[in-house]
Amino acid sequence: MRIRRARKEDWPQVVALAARLNLDYEGMDMDDFWVAVEGSRVAGICGLRRHADCLELCSLGVEEESRDKGVGTRLVMALLEETEGDIYLATVIPEFFKRLGFEEAPSIPASMIKKAEWCLGCRPDRCTILFQKR
Repeated sequence: MRIRRARKEDWPQVVALAARLNLDYEGMDMDDFWVAVEGSRVAGICGLRRHADCLELCSLGVEEESRDKGVGTRLVMALLEETEGDIYLATVIPEFFKRLGFEEAPSIPASMIKKAEWCLGCRPDRCTILFQKR
C-alpha cells in the first residue's frame, strides 16, 4: 500500500470514504488530503485543514478491511513529514495520537473552540484536543 498526497482523480473516492466513515464535513474540498492507495483504490485518508490560527489534522480513517496494518499511522506520519507548524486535532481516540507524539493542548485555538459548528454528531464529553509542537 502506498501513502501519498491525494490527487484530483482521487477526490471522488476520498469523499466517498469520508462519508462512509462519517468523517465528511462542509468545505473539505478546500483541504489537503493524504491517501493510502492499493492499486487504484483509496483505502485510507487523512486531512489537513488550514485555519487562520492553526493547522488541524482531521478525517483520519481507514477502510475496515485495511485496519490493524499500520495504515493510519503511516497516513499521520506522511502528513507530519510534509507539514510545518504546530498541528492540532480533536479526537475520541487520544491514545492512538499520543503514541505518535501528540499531547494534550495547553490552550485551544479560537477556530477549534468553535468546533461545534463543524463537528456535528460528535460527543463533546469524549473529545480531546491534542497538538504536536513542531
